[in-house]
Amino acid sequence: MPMYQYVCENCQSDFRLLVNRGDDIECPKCQSKKLDKQPSMPALAAAKDAFPSSCGDLSLPRCGATGCRRTG
Repeated sequence: MPMYQYVCENCQSDFRLLVNRGDDIECPKCQSKKLDKQPSMPALAAAKDAFPSSCGDLSLPRCGATGCRRTG
């Protein structure tokens, strides 16, 4: 079940819902069905120690890790 974020066009309530295909969605505050689905950003899993601690040191050469900010 994907989670979606909505803004109610009637009462401006901002809320998130887990939605199944075919669900009848309404505002939990005013029960309006006039909803504006908001764009959502996918969550990225944060892994402990995903990058070496030196990835923030821009004076070092690139380490090759995805997302490494070093340019040397």
